[in-house]
Amino acid sequence: MNSKKEIIGSNAQFVQHPDYKNEIVDIVRSNLTPTLIRERISAYHENDIALALELLKKEERAKLYSILDNDMLAEVLEYSEELHIYISELSVRRQVEMLERFEVTTAVEYLQKADKNCRALIVDLLEESSKKEIAFSISFDEDEIGSKMTTNYISINRGHSVRQAMRSLIAQAAENDNISTIYVLDDDGTLFGAIDLKDLIIARDTIDLETIIKTSYPYVYANEQIEECLDRIKDYSEDSIPVLDEKNRLRGVLIAQDITVLVNDVLGDNYAKLGGLTAEEDLKEPVIKSIGKRLPWLTVLLALGMIVSGVVGLFENIVSHLALIVCFQSLVLGMAGNVGTQSLAVTIRVLMSDEVSSKQKWYLVFKESRVGLLNGLIMGVLSFVFVGGYLSLLKGETFSFAFAVSMCTGLALVVAMFFSSIAGTTIPILFKKMNIDPAVASGPLITTVNDLVAVVTYYGFAWVLLINLLNY
Repeated sequence: MNSKKEIIGSNAQFVQHPDYKNEIVDIVRSNLTPTLIRERISAYHENDIALALELLKKEERAKLYSILDNDMLAEVLEYSEELHIYISELSVRRQVEMLERFEVTTAVEYLQKADKNCRALIVDLLEESSKKEIAFSISFDEDEIGSKMTTNYISINRGHSVRQAMRSLIAQAAENDNISTIYVLDDDGTLFGAIDLKDLIIARDTIDLETIIKTSYPYVYANEQIEECLDRIKDYSEDSIPVLDEKNRLRGVLIAQDITVLVNDVLGDNYAKLGGLTAEEDLKEPVIKSIGKRLPWLTVLLALGMIVSGVVGLFENIVSHLALIVCFQSLVLGMAGNVGTQSLAVTIRVLMSDEVSSKQKWYLVFKESRVGLLNGLIMGVLSFVFVGGYLSLLKGETFSFAFAVSMCTGLALVVAMFFSSIAGTTIPILFKKMNIDPAVASGPLITTVNDLVAVVTYYGFAWVLLINLLNY
C-alpha cells in the first residue's frame, strides 16, 4: 500500500513518493465495510488523513466521520487547515465531543469563529472541566500568551519521592500526553522547577527528588504580549514552556509546536507591515477585508506622494531648461529607496530584542550612516563614469556637458544614499520610543520619505552645478 516506485535511469535514480492522500480517498470511496475502512485508514498518519479531507465531497467526509471513532477524528481534525468547516459538518453533540478532545487552544480558535448561538449551545454542553479551561483561555486577548497555552502537561508536588513522582506521572499520562517535562509545584500551585522525563526514569528510588529538579527554567506570564516574550523563549530547545498567572502559579504550557506557529505568525505579521499592510493576508481573505487592510497606509502614502510631487514642481524651471536630467531621476530615487529599505530591515531586526541599549541604538545609526555613505561613494563614482560615457558616446552630447550631468547624478547618489540610510534607521527607532510597532515604519513609508530627500538633493545639485555654476 505504501510502496515506493523506483525508476532507474542510465545516470540517476528517481524516487516517486507515495500519494497517501489519494490512497486514503480510494479507501473511503471503496465498498469495503466500515470496520475494514477504519483499519486501513488507521495505518496512515493523521496529517495525511486531514489532507485527504480536501479531496473528498461533503457526503464522503460524512461517511468518514461516522466510521472514525472520536479520538481518531479529533486528532485528524486538529491537523486540518479548514477545521471550522469540517467540524461544522458534524452534529452539535459530535462537535462537543471533538472540542473536549482538542487542545484548549484549538477549541478556543474554533469557538471564536463559530456563530454566537451555536457557540453558546456548544459551551453549555461541555463538561465542567473543559468549560473552565476554555473559559479561562478565552478570557485573554488573542495577542496575549494566555490565549495560546494548553493544559496538556504533567505536574507533581514538591516533596514527592521518586516512586511517588513516577506514580503521579503514570496516573496523569492517561489524560495528558505531553510528558517529556514534568513540572514541580509547591502546595499552592507555584512553579518550583521542572524535571526531564529521562532523568526521572533513570533516577534511583533512594535519591532525593530535588537533586534532579531544574530550578533555572524559562517561563512566561499568561498576560504577557506574545511579541514581547517570544524573543525570550524561542531560543530555548525545551519541548514546552510553563505559563504562570500573576501569583506565579502554573496555569498552562506552550508546547514547541505552538511556539513555532507563533514565531511564524509574528514574522508574517511583521513582513505584512513592511509591505504597508495592517495585518497579514491570505489567499482566502475577502477582497473587501484586504482593501480595508491596505487603504489606510495607501492614503498616508498618497498624501506624502503629493508632497513629493509638489517639491518636484518647485524645480519646474530646471526641468524646462535641462529636460535631459529627468531621465536619471528614477536612478537616484530608486537607489535611495533601496538603501533606506535595507537599513529599515536591519534596524527592525535589532529592535526585536528588548535588551538593546540606547548606546547600541546610536551605534547602529552611526554604523548604517557609514555604510550608506561608503556605498553612496561607490555608486556615485560608477554613476559618474557610466552616465557620462552613456551621454557622450551613445547620445552624442558634448564631453563637458555629459560629465557635468553625471557629476550631478553621482553627487546626488552620495548624499541621497547617506541620508536615506539615516532615515531608514532613525524612523523605526523613534517609532519604538513612542511605543509604536517599528515594523509600521514600513518599506513604502521609508521609500516615500527617501523619495523626498532624493528629489530635493538631485534637483538641488542640478540647479547649483548645471545652471548657476556651469550656465547650461
